[in-house]
Amino acid sequence: MAASRKPRLVWFDANRVFAAIGVVLIHSSTDFGGNPFAEATQGERLIPVFLRSLGEVSGSEMFFMFSLFLMAMRIDKKMPGYAETIATQAKRLLVPFVFWAVFYAFFRLLKADTFNYAPYIWDQLGQVQSWVGYLILGNSQYHMHFLPTLFVLLLFYPVMRSATRYPILGLTVVITIGVMNNLQSFVWGLDISSDLRDYVLRALKVFGYVGYGMAAFAIYGLWNDGIPRGESRLIRRAGLYFAALAYLATLPFFYTALVSGAWGVRSGWDFYGHFLMPVFVFTVFMGGQYLTWSDRWSQLARYSFGVYLVHPLVIDLFDVTVYSTGLSQHMAPAALVLIRFAVALPLSLALTIGLSRLRPLAWTIGLGPTPWDIARTKRAEA
Repeated sequence: MAASRKPRLVWFDANRVFAAIGVVLIHSSTDFGGNPFAEATQGERLIPVFLRSLGEVSGSEMFFMFSLFLMAMRIDKKMPGYAETIATQAKRLLVPFVFWAVFYAFFRLLKADTFNYAPYIWDQLGQVQSWVGYLILGNSQYHMHFLPTLFVLLLFYPVMRSATRYPILGLTVVITIGVMNNLQSFVWGLDISSDLRDYVLRALKVFGYVGYGMAAFAIYGLWNDGIPRGESRLIRRAGLYFAALAYLATLPFFYTALVSGAWGVRSGWDFYGHFLMPVFVFTVFMGGQYLTWSDRWSQLARYSFGVYLVHPLVIDLFDVTVYSTGLSQHMAPAALVLIRFAVALPLSLALTIGLSRLRPLAWTIGLGPTPWDIARTKRAEA
């Protein structure tokens, strides 16, 4: 194939599917409180912690990478104005976000009631600052931070576009996440209110994650210019090496979890290994663009966003069921994690497919028009 002809983006869709699998695995590999089974023995924690480490190879940060890659593609093809672009992204991201933020704010009560912390959640629901946090930071559930953070990131796309023209700027991701790490450590040491600290930390995260945009726009620029088959193989090999190196760098973090039963703090090379992993894994998939990819990847990829949004719902239902029935008392940590993942992944996919086929609800997972768009269409047809 000539260098000027670009293969279909099935490699990209496969990357999206693996990211969705990774996120579900991450959130399936903890105890009921999100911790690495503090009351278990080290031997019992081994498999859950190991599975968590595998999930983080292609997890939540990867969603930023491929979302920003898609942004680079849309801008390059259509070249819309800034206001039009941001308005489109606000509609695409923030409308589903508000729905799920409110949904999870109340849905949490199901698990809270089972695990006897419902009064704490009810107290939150009655406070204005809690709702501000739900709707700005995505605090209503542990995964909801993605949508508002991504939207604010997209405000910086004019800066990211420079990396499409000058791909070497993609390397600045090392600088941006390094600055983020340094400043976040500083902020944690300040004597300020927890609410203010959350907003400052999120702002620093956005500035740090702009580096993902620089990397994604740079990768898009290289791919769009056309990468020959032989050079793609070289990229894939280098990506595999650096992804393996990044994984090795994270091992001290997971060893701490294995020994102590608590998540440590990423501060040194384990920090860089974790946050650079999405860039390396992305290059692995791009380097495999000439491999034979099944169209099945593209069919599944359209549901990846929905799986990301609904999987905590499925996990919570699973946790409530096994705990309230007493089944969890007869499960070792490894069994609990493996069964939870085996249940959560297919059921999350099934729920997403079901929502996609319900026209009034498909918009909640980004696969259909909003209710007012449907109403506008009906009025136009009348």
